[in-house]
Amino acid sequence: MKLLKPFLTVLALAFALIFVTACSSGGSSNASSGKTTAKARTIEEIKKSGELRIAVFGDKKPFGYVDNDGSYQGYDIELGNQLAQDLGVKVKYVSVDAANRAEYLISNKVDITLANFTVTDERKKQVDFALPYMKVSLGVVSPKDKVIKDVKELEGKTLIVTKGTTAETYFEKNHPEVKLQKYDQYSDAYQALLDGRGDAFSTDNTEVLAWALENKGYEVGITSLGDPDTIAPAVQKGNQELLDFINKDIEKLGKENFFHKAYEKTLHPTYGDAAKADDLVVEGGKVD
Repeated sequence: MKLLKPFLTVLALAFALIFVTACSSGGSSNASSGKTTAKARTIEEIKKSGELRIAVFGDKKPFGYVDNDGSYQGYDIELGNQLAQDLGVKVKYVSVDAANRAEYLISNKVDITLANFTVTDERKKQVDFALPYMKVSLGVVSPKDKVIKDVKELEGKTLIVTKGTTAETYFEKNHPEVKLQKYDQYSDAYQALLDGRGDAFSTDNTEVLAWALENKGYEVGITSLGDPDTIAPAVQKGNQELLDFINKDIEKLGKENFFHKAYEKTLHPTYGDAAKADDLVVEGGKVD
């Protein structure tokens, strides 16, 4: 009997470990498939709580970043502030990585994602997108003395990308010959380029252009790659009530020229004459 007790204890622990592992595996599957793991809040519940939770980037200037005073700033933040104001509540920003933007909606950690979220067919399986507020395509930035001007020049070289981005998907699908070096954070990816750990970095052209303007010695040799895309707010799949509110608000804001004003405030100081507002901004959800 004394020998049997330790054996039963070990057996029980083994079954517990298998159970926990199975549960963890199941949660991951739900996140990747878009299956809701926690139901989204209603607008009434959001108003009752007094705050709207919005997922944004904290390291992606000038779109979403934390300034020296610890406050969120950027183009995405302007829209987030306005949505909360029009809903009559305060805003609570939650910093996310590119790879977990959908997961935070699926698990109800946030109500809206505004983290420079490019609309794709694959992402539509996980979340519901509202009307767009920006146009974008991929770009590639590299050192001026070894500038990459054509995708063919990347063969045999190392391209830095951020996990969960359209750049990662595009190169894996269309250019498997290019070696990818992946990072979770945009700040880490840019630092890798500065340190010379890769030959170039690819993400949205709006981002690499802004970065190159602030980091002399680097150039966006490929300014447009792949099909043009749009960026839009996202909500948990099936959250029609909040989706309708966002769409109506974007249409209303379009009549006020809100997004051009947001561009002048947050993006123009970075881009200057290097970009035109009409090439990037979408007013009222209508893409020209």
